[in-house]
Amino acid sequence: MDKAARIYVAGHRGMVGSALVRRLKQAGYSNILTRTRAELDLLNQEATLAFLQQEKPDFIFMAAAKVGGIHANNSLRADFIYQNLMVEANLIHGAHQAGIQRLCFLGSSCIYPRDCPQPIREDYLLTGPLEQTNEPYAIAKIAGIKLCESYNRQYGRQYFSAMPTNLYGPNDNYDLANSHVLPALIRKAHEAKQRGDSELVVWGSGNPRREFLHVDDLADACVFLMEKGVVDGIYNIGVGEDVTIRELAETVMSVVGFTGRIAFDAGKPDGTPMKLLDVSRLRDIGWQARTPLREGIAMAYRDFTARYGG
Repeated sequence: MDKAARIYVAGHRGMVGSALVRRLKQAGYSNILTRTRAELDLLNQEATLAFLQQEKPDFIFMAAAKVGGIHANNSLRADFIYQNLMVEANLIHGAHQAGIQRLCFLGSSCIYPRDCPQPIREDYLLTGPLEQTNEPYAIAKIAGIKLCESYNRQYGRQYFSAMPTNLYGPNDNYDLANSHVLPALIRKAHEAKQRGDSELVVWGSGNPRREFLHVDDLADACVFLMEKGVVDGIYNIGVGEDVTIRELAETVMSVVGFTGRIAFDAGKPDGTPMKLLDVSRLRDIGWQARTPLREGIAMAYRDFTARYGG
């Protein structure tokens, strides 16, 4: 990648997109293309194609997506499958039509079967039923992977897919109605501390195991893959270690300084019992995550208090 190459980051205002912009700038890339949703509606096929044909980026990082936690995924199923299908179809097909050879598609570890062996290898894709609470989102992301594979096979493009585990970090979504578990816990613990509550209510049993990756590590991995010249395939991006939701809540409480007890709401869904990625494919070509979980949570909490007040 030439430092003057034109690089389009789709979804640059989101947590992943903003991390990619930060990482690219740190690496000295000086020609980063971005558009807000008001400037370019990626649901609009004609507008998306016109933008790509006019700007002709050399590389694309596809971080634009509709995302959310269990509640949002389960209650807004039509929105999640439609919007994600349209955005990725418009960008991937548009990139091909505009003659753009290199593209990184950002997916999610929820693409893998609910009960597949652990840790999850890339070749476990489509070997079993998906987790029902986020099936529409997962199906949309699987379609994006297959779009990349198909344009590579039919037209010789070099579109690869990065599958991150659960993400957190700067610019995360802390809305309790549709956020993921870690930012939700940060906000709940912070507000419980401010109110002087005696307990922190955590959804589910606390037993499911999850892996958490700081978003700056994800951005570093994506840029690494693009610079490495990866031309095809799926790459899991994670840390290779997981914790229980109980352990996660205890770490968040310690970082935030909330000294009450944990109360689990067993009436809320747990989701997938365990979801740990096998990251050996990426490790074998020279990359691994660097941010320890507690240190990353402390960084995320500083971001939260800076945005929403201490």
